[in-house]
Amino acid sequence: MDSSHEFKRVMSLLAALALFIYFVIPLPVHASPAEAQALVKWKSSLGQHSVSSLSSWTLSPRNATGSKLTISPCTWYGISCRAGSVIGINLTSANVEGTLDEFPFSSLSNLKFMDLGINSLFGHIPPQIGLLSNLTYLDLSINRFSGKIPPEIGRLTKLEVLHLVFNGLNGSIPQEIGQLHLLNELALYCNQLDGSIPSSLGNLSKLAILYVYNNSLSGSIPPEMGNMTNLEELHMNDNILTGPIPSTLGNLTKLTQLNLFDNELTGSIPLELGNLNLLSALSLYENNLIGSIPPTLGNLTELTLLFLYANQLSGHIPDEIGNLRAMLDLELSRNQLTGPIPSSLGNLTYLEYLFLRENQLSGSIPGSLGDLIKLEELQLDTNQFAGSLPENLCRGGLLQNLTVSRNFLTGS
Repeated sequence: MDSSHEFKRVMSLLAALALFIYFVIPLPVHASPAEAQALVKWKSSLGQHSVSSLSSWTLSPRNATGSKLTISPCTWYGISCRAGSVIGINLTSANVEGTLDEFPFSSLSNLKFMDLGINSLFGHIPPQIGLLSNLTYLDLSINRFSGKIPPEIGRLTKLEVLHLVFNGLNGSIPQEIGQLHLLNELALYCNQLDGSIPSSLGNLSKLAILYVYNNSLSGSIPPEMGNMTNLEELHMNDNILTGPIPSTLGNLTKLTQLNLFDNELTGSIPLELGNLNLLSALSLYENNLIGSIPPTLGNLTELTLLFLYANQLSGHIPDEIGNLRAMLDLELSRNQLTGPIPSSLGNLTYLEYLFLRENQLSGSIPGSLGDLIKLEELQLDTNQFAGSLPENLCRGGLLQNLTVSRNFLTGS
């Protein structure tokens, strides 16, 4: 038998097998009627705007001849299915108004993806949400939810993304969130959450993004957060956090952004923050930090933004700050810093903003600042500088704002 005949024989067998699979082996195509009925029941509890935006959600579709079709939500707006079951609901910006009181949590056991963000949902997040045991993505952001985050959310152990931002949620962050060991993103910012940050968050070793800013969280930063070694962004600013910055944060060597500003943190800046070699932004301003600026911050060569202003920092500006050659914005104003401006700051040739105002800095203004040819704003007022202004200070030609008042400067 030649190769062409053998090829035709194989292809005939494959075609026969395909027909057998198509006609004999039943493949689940439609989601179960129970899921469809449960979703329609929730729709009926929603506001009129929701009814119009979810017009495809109906149990009585008809074809062109007027005959009723099989009930299936798999073609409905925002619904996705797999293997005969609803696995995804994406109603972002769908004008959905109402509550989750009638949402069919118990009927959607295979749901993996749920995004109801940017709508007008209100009321509490029901504890029944813990029944969605296969959920990997949950976003209820930018709604009007109130009440507490239900501790039952800790049952969603397959969850990778949890976004609850821009709501009116209150109460504390449940300890049970620490059970979500697969979580990669946790965003709870812009709510009314209070109480302390649970130490159980230290269990989230896969977490890369943690946003809890713009709440009313209090108490100290748990040292256990140093266990979150995959963390890339940590934003806890705009709260009422007290106590010291834990030295264990120096273990978070994948961090690129660390924002702890606008709290009531005390103590000194840990030397260990100098281990965060990938850090591009460090904002600790508007706290009650004391002590000197650690010279180890000079190790952060990727840093483009360093905001330490409005604290009670003292001592000299370390020469090592001159190692931060990627720096764009350096703001150390409103502290109690003393001594001269280190000439090494002239190495920061990408620097656009340098704010040192309202300190107790002394000595002459170094001519090396003239090497900052990209500098747009320089604030040196309210210090104890003496001598004359360097002639080359405006050499870059980009300087727009220079404040040197309330010093002891002389000359022209």
